[in-house]
Amino acid sequence: MWILAVAQALIMSVTSMVVFAGGIVGAQLAPVKTLSTFPVALMVIGTACAVAPVALLMKRIGRKRSFLFILLFSIGVAFYTAYGIYLRSFYLFCSGTFLFGVTGACVMQFRFAAMESVKPEMIPKAVSSVLIGGIASAFIGPEAALLGRDLSVAPFSGSFILVAGLFFMAFLVLLSFRDPVIEQAHISKTRRSIKEIAKQHVFWVAISSAAVGYVIMSFIMTATPVSMHVMDGHSLQHTKFVIQSHVVAMYLPSLVTAWISARMGINRMLLTGLLSYVVCIGIAVIGHQLSNYWISLILLGVGWNFLFIGGTALLPRSYRPEERFKVQAVNEFVVFGSQAIASVSAGWVVFALGWESLLLATLPLILLQFIVTYRWLRDDSTERALVPEKHAER
Repeated sequence: MWILAVAQALIMSVTSMVVFAGGIVGAQLAPVKTLSTFPVALMVIGTACAVAPVALLMKRIGRKRSFLFILLFSIGVAFYTAYGIYLRSFYLFCSGTFLFGVTGACVMQFRFAAMESVKPEMIPKAVSSVLIGGIASAFIGPEAALLGRDLSVAPFSGSFILVAGLFFMAFLVLLSFRDPVIEQAHISKTRRSIKEIAKQHVFWVAISSAAVGYVIMSFIMTATPVSMHVMDGHSLQHTKFVIQSHVVAMYLPSLVTAWISARMGINRMLLTGLLSYVVCIGIAVIGHQLSNYWISLILLGVGWNFLFIGGTALLPRSYRPEERFKVQAVNEFVVFGSQAIASVSAGWVVFALGWESLLLATLPLILLQFIVTYRWLRDDSTERALVPEKHAER
């Protein structure tokens, strides 16, 4: 788990860097301002497109070999993206961030690798432990962006050269990783189709929690640098501070999320995440001051953590060991496909309709997810009361 956490800290730095600098570079290179966040959105779209092929690759050659192969590929993408910025080509820069989606899809498999390495009761802790690496990435990415900003005549081109170095460090760390071993006694001879698996309520609660968590987080986060720096005139340093604080808030709760899950239960943790989103929107709507952005983006990160870890921890309840790769692939496609739509639309919405309209547009989705989660909380409590021995086994 800790090998994966360190590797995640190094690799995920590209995500925080693209979120911080992607919209700014996009605003400089894009033919129209409404496309400024398009490079950030393309990274998410690339992740959505890559999740199924990456899961298939891991099924065929194992997780470790896949991790190492994709990292070598990512180093090449980092140099390619730097070259695209150097040429001041918006389209090369966009294709580079799109290819980073493969890197993102790879890192998202880390939490599944951790889950497969522990006993079922340790799953929330395993997911939390791996995501702790994201705390460091919150600082590494934006700092590398600023450090490399002036290394080349083209602003931020050198930043992606530094990312290539971080990827190489992660490659060295993952050389010590060992593939999880699934005991044959836990493998069933009868395999269910996705259609059969999807009949379970827990399947949809798990997927929708992670998807809604990512959609709302990405929608607001992607638009924040544009709203703060480009539209409201906040400094680059203040914008960096808000984004760093947000990414820290996404991962810092992982230190206690397993304890919270054990005390509250996963379902109530999901409801708390949704409540955090509501408060986040309320604070962001009432003003454009630095404090409004900062507090709301922190709450946005906390809400994402509760929803994403809660949904991820629920997912194994819906599949057997031999079904894990196909269910994980479906989960990742839904989650990141939804996030891609949110990221693509964020730039247009914030320029065309404004920051407040962008925030308020998320409320119906929060309400819908609250109903879905609350209904399952009620049904699950009823089932536990009627069949307690079944849940004791689980």
